[in-house]
Amino acid sequence: MRLKKFFLSAVLLAVAAVAAPAQTNYVTVTNYVTVTVTNVVILTNAVVMAPVSLNAPSVEAPHKKGKYPWNNSASAGLSLARGNTDITQVSADYSTIKKTPKNEFSASAGMAYGEQDSRQTADSYKGAMRWNHNFTDRFYSYNQAEALRDYIADVNYRLTIGPGLGYYVLKQTNTSLALGGGVNFESQALGNQGQNFATMRFADKFEQKINNHARLWQNLELLPEVDRWDNYLVNFEVGAEASVTKSFSLKTYLDDNYNNRPAAEHVKNDVKLVAGVAYKF
Repeated sequence: MRLKKFFLSAVLLAVAAVAAPAQTNYVTVTNYVTVTVTNVVILTNAVVMAPVSLNAPSVEAPHKKGKYPWNNSASAGLSLARGNTDITQVSADYSTIKKTPKNEFSASAGMAYGEQDSRQTADSYKGAMRWNHNFTDRFYSYNQAEALRDYIADVNYRLTIGPGLGYYVLKQTNTSLALGGGVNFESQALGNQGQNFATMRFADKFEQKINNHARLWQNLELLPEVDRWDNYLVNFEVGAEASVTKSFSLKTYLDDNYNNRPAAEHVKNDVKLVAGVAYKF
């Protein structure tokens, strides 16, 4: 009799286990024992594998932006005066730069035009390209080319190209100072007189970041002719830039170009003070 009751209890427990949901349930058999049934596993959400077609189109990974993008900046300035003096001054500059662990590529272009009392005071156009190759964290080589046309200074054209070496004397988070030098080939036409000659190049480039929104910079370049050191150029620039937003900034710089042997009846020194708005993209 006890054996029959035992089997009957087992059957009742099995039926209760199958019918119960996935939670704790209590099944009580009178005069015998209380049994707790837990962790009943019920298979749900079975995954059915669809047949794979060998001709099905593949899903491409989303396109990622280049790891080393080009950083572009365009700036423009405008000055107007009307009344006793009629003055119009326009300037525009564009620059782009790309940096990788071993190389740095840059290009720039600029123009300036001005009139005062219907007489031209500025009319110049320039462009430059440069490639730096880093041998170490501080030591690098460069190749650069520059072009200039300045109607007021009677420079019909000036082309300069050449290699060189440079070294970062200072290279910190907010401060950098690089010194460099090399040999250039220069071709120019002052008025109707054309010249081709070689020059030395001595230069420095300094930048100081005041914070994440403001910086100062200074560039100096000395270019004497190899066998006539009294024929030389000096290009000097100093400026400041302060960010207004992430993309816009205010920019002011002084550009001084000195030619010790200018075109006939022209002064040696040309100075421009430019203030404008820059857009970075």
